Amino acid sequence: MVSTTVHLLRHGEVYNPDGLLYGRLPGYGLSDRGQAMAKIVADHLTSTGRDVTRVVASPLQRAQETAAPVAQGFGLELTTDDRIIEAANRFEGLVVAGSGSGSLKSPRNWPHMWNPFRPSWGEPYTEQVERMRLAVEDARRAAEGHEIVLVSHQLPIWLTRRALEGGTLWHDPRNRQCNLASLTSLHFEDDRFVGLHYTEPAAELYDGASKVAGA
Repeated sequence: MVSTTVHLLRHGEVYNPDGLLYGRLPGYGLSDRGQAMAKIVADHLTSTGRDVTRVVASPLQRAQETAAPVAQGFGLELTTDDRIIEAANRFEGLVVAGSGSGSLKSPRNWPHMWNPFRPSWGEPYTEQVERMRLAVEDARRAAEGHEIVLVSHQLPIWLTRRALEGGTLWHDPRNRQCNLASLTSLHFEDDRFVGLHYTEPAAELYDGASKVAGA
């Protein structure tokens, strides 16, 4: 029986002074605190003797910047997988929260909010799960008998976890256990998922950072 671990790493804090929902928009890199988070995660993985043989990231800047110190720490080449990108969202570029000024309060946006179970404002949950499932399976095969890090985004990671644990994909976003720079580590025996472990190596730096708009 071969044991393999696929670590789903959420990126660190993003520099986003305007509080926008940035989604897949280009140009959103890590803040100084986000850079520190990425370094902490890299140090955590290398110092605990993890057998990481590959590091893969979403194509978005914040994921690439989070993955870079991990790849460097293990002396590995960083590769990219478009399938682990952030979820598409119709509200990209809008302020969606904060002091009553969120754009979701505007009637012109209400037609996109009729079905929270799909959801109607963006990429269906089922489609996110399917692309993440394929990426995780390919990652498991590529790193068979070792460990691999996939740097992705909050919603795709959380949906992957819920699907593997048999939960409903529809959920209250406030209850997601997927903070910035957290690791959702999926454990496999051969090709069988046997459980997961969730850790927050950079928790000391949160101080409200996990509430930053976007994922």
